[in-house]
This record gives sequence, C-alpha cells and structure tokens, in this order.
Amino acid sequence: MSSAAFLVQEAPFYQAQGHEVELYEAAYAARLPVMLKGPTGCGKSRFVEYMAWKLGKPLITVACNEDMTAADLVGRYLLDAGGTRWQDGPLTLAARLGAICYLDEIVEARQDTLVVIHPLTDHRRTLPLDKKGEQISAHPDFQLVISYNPGYQSLMKDLKQSTKQRFTAFQFDYPSAELEARIIGRETAVDRVMAQKLVDVAHAGRRLKGHGLDEGISTRLIVYAATLIKQGVAPADACRMAMVRPITDDTDVIDALDHAIVAIFG
Repeated sequence: MSSAAFLVQEAPFYQAQGHEVELYEAAYAARLPVMLKGPTGCGKSRFVEYMAWKLGKPLITVACNEDMTAADLVGRYLLDAGGTRWQDGPLTLAARLGAICYLDEIVEARQDTLVVIHPLTDHRRTLPLDKKGEQISAHPDFQLVISYNPGYQSLMKDLKQSTKQRFTAFQFDYPSAELEARIIGRETAVDRVMAQKLVDVAHAGRRLKGHGLDEGISTRLIVYAATLIKQGVAPADACRMAMVRPITDDTDVIDALDHAIVAIFG
C-alpha cells in the first residue's frame, strides 16, 4: 500500500496556543516519540493531523480500546481461499511506510498490548513480528505519537513509567476564553458575540469539574453547539443539546448549567 493513501489532503484548522508547533517540528526532526496529554476535546487529535499535513507525512490513526490486542496493532495471519496470508496491522504499516502512527487514548489499551511499542521508542526503532518470524526496522520517517487524558483515567488506567519515560510530552488544555472564541468563530462562522457567549457557558461547566462533573465542557462540544445554531436552532436549546445533556445525567448539575444558559442568553 502506498503512503500517499494516508496523507492529509487538506490543511486542518489548528490554532496554536504557544510554541507547540515549533516544538513538535523539533521532535519530529529527531524522530523522537511524542506523548500528548490533556482533557477530552481540547484539540490533541487535530494537532497531530495538522502537524502531519504541515510536515507532508502520512498519518495512520488508531483509536485504542480495552479489547485491542497486540495482533490488532502489529498484524496477524488470515485465512482466505488461497490459504493463509499475513496482514500488517496499523503500527506495522506505519513503520514500513514511514508514517506518523497516532495511538489515540492509549491508556484504554491493555498493558500487555503496549509492550509491543517499546522497541520502536528507543535507539532500536524496531518492531518484532514474532508470529511471522520477522523484525522490522522502522522507516527513517516513522514517528510514534500517543495521547491520553490523565485527569479522567483511574489509577488502573494509567501508563507505566516504563512507557511514559520513552516519550517527549506536551501538556494540552482548553484555550483561553478569547482564543477559544476565535477558534469557535473560525470553525463555525458564528459571530464573535455568539462565540463568546458559548465559551461563557463552557466555562460555567468547567468550574463544576470535580463538583459533580468528571469532565468539563470541551471545545469540541462548543463547536457542536455553534453548528446547531448555524442550522437555525435557538442558542439556549443548542447549548442544552450539545454542551449539557451529553456530559451529565445529574439533575442538580443539569439545573445549574441550565440556569447559567438562561443567565447568559436571557
């Protein structure tokens, strides 16, 4: 399979919050593995997509889950009409093609699965395919990127230090209110006043984190609300539908956020 199939074709919109673009470019130039940490919906995946586009490199993304096995990452033998054939997994494919391999929400994967990435994150840059009896040397352009949300994971779902210390790391967070309003306006074409009001609702929700909410209202959900408004939905209804109901079933929290929406939108 050609690496061109995995190129990001159009420039994704990404608004830098600091020097993360330049720092990532330096990490990629040295082919250092990168870890992105931050809350849900704050732009981690968009950042990786943007950097792959900016660098002109193919991107292979894996959404990790608790059922994912090492074979899901590296590959397996499959039966077909002609007998058995080997099919590369996404990690193996990225290592062969020289792609950026992005393992999203890596802590959702089992610990025994994560061990397979270790040889790719140090001086060896190799990937053993035990079932095939092959050891791949990663393409010179290959880079491994992982992400997770440290604030949301339980102690049973955290990365081991033996894995963490193989990566350089970025700490992401939600943008400042002014910058977030600018992002919402750019993403959805709502006017600046509306974008700021939506951000105000999100901040009301974020203040409840740890006080009834496990997670704050993400930038992604603000974009959803703004998109509904552009479809003709009343702002208060859009906020309830996109920013409140998805994040909680607690009636007290819902009431508190509904009151905040009324106060902001009247």
